[in-house]
Amino acid sequence: MSEYVVDLSGIRKTYKGGVEALKGVNLQVPKGCIYGLLGPNGAGKSTMVKILTTLIRSSGGTGTMLGRPIGDRQVLRRVGLLPEHAQFPDYLTGRQVIEFSAGLQDVPQRETRERTDRLLGLVQMSADQGRKIKTYSKGMKQRIGIAQALVNNPEIVFLDEPTDGVDPAGRKDFREIVKKLRKEGCTVFINTHILSELEPIVDRVAIMSGGEIRGEGVLEDLRSKKSGYLIGFEGSLSSATRQQFESAGFSCEAGSVSIPSTKAEAAQPVLDQLREENLIVTQMHVETQSLEDLFIGMVDGAADSNRATPPKN
Repeated sequence: MSEYVVDLSGIRKTYKGGVEALKGVNLQVPKGCIYGLLGPNGAGKSTMVKILTTLIRSSGGTGTMLGRPIGDRQVLRRVGLLPEHAQFPDYLTGRQVIEFSAGLQDVPQRETRERTDRLLGLVQMSADQGRKIKTYSKGMKQRIGIAQALVNNPEIVFLDEPTDGVDPAGRKDFREIVKKLRKEGCTVFINTHILSELEPIVDRVAIMSGGEIRGEGVLEDLRSKKSGYLIGFEGSLSSATRQQFESAGFSCEAGSVSIPSTKAEAAQPVLDQLREENLIVTQMHVETQSLEDLFIGMVDGAADSNRATPPKN
C-alpha cells in the first residue's frame, strides 16, 4: 500500500454559474500524521473535504484514498467525518448519537456499548452522556461529533472546522484528543481557518487560497524558507548601499536589514558593508515566521497575483 492515505492529482470543482472552487489541486497526505488544511473562508477547503468523503463529485482530476479510488464504498467504511456545522437531533442524548452512528456504520451490536464507552471517555463526555443534545454547549456538541466520527475505528478522520465557536479551553482539549488519535495510528485531517488550532500539533500543513494550494509541507520547513537574518545598526545607509541591498533581495528599513536566508555566509557581506560605512551593528538574529505570518504572506501574495493577472477574453 502507498505511504499516502490521500493522493490527489489535478482535482477541480466548478459549480453552476462557472464558479471555480478548486483549480487543479495536488495533495498527498502521509499515513499516521496530523494534516492541516488551512485557508480563509471561501478558499475551497470544505469543498475539498466534501469531495474526499464523496458528499460531492469533482469536476476533474484523479485521486485515491487508502489505496483505492475516491468514492470506493469499502474505503468509506474506514473513514470518519465530522462535517462543518454538524447537527444532531436535539431529543437524543450524547450517548444515543454515538450509538446511532454506530448502527449506520454497521458496527456489531455487541461492540457498540464498549466502543461508545471508550469514545465518551476519549472526548471527556462520560459524565454528560445521558443529557439531551439540546442542553449541550457548542463545545460539548463538537466533542460528541468527534466521537461519532470515530465510532467505526477509522484509519483516517476528517474534521471540518472542528473548533469553530468553541472556547479556548475546549480548543485545548481538542488538541489533546487529536494527539491521542495520532498516537493510536489514526490519520487526522483538519480543515480550519483558526491558525492557533493547528500550530502546536500539526505534522504537515497545506495553505489554500482561491481554490489552489499556495504552500505545503512540514511546518518547520515552510518556516525556514520564509525565515532569515535581521541585522540592526545605528546610522543610515548610503543610497548606493541601500540600492545594492535591495537589488540583492534584501529588505531595508530604518536601522535594519532583513536577509531572506538563515545561512551565516549570506549575512557576512552585509556585515562587511555596514562596517565599511562605519555603521555600528546593534543586533543580529534569525527571525522565524509563525504559522500566522506564513498564512498571511501566502494568502496576500495570491491575492496580489490574482489582481495582477488580466481577465481572459
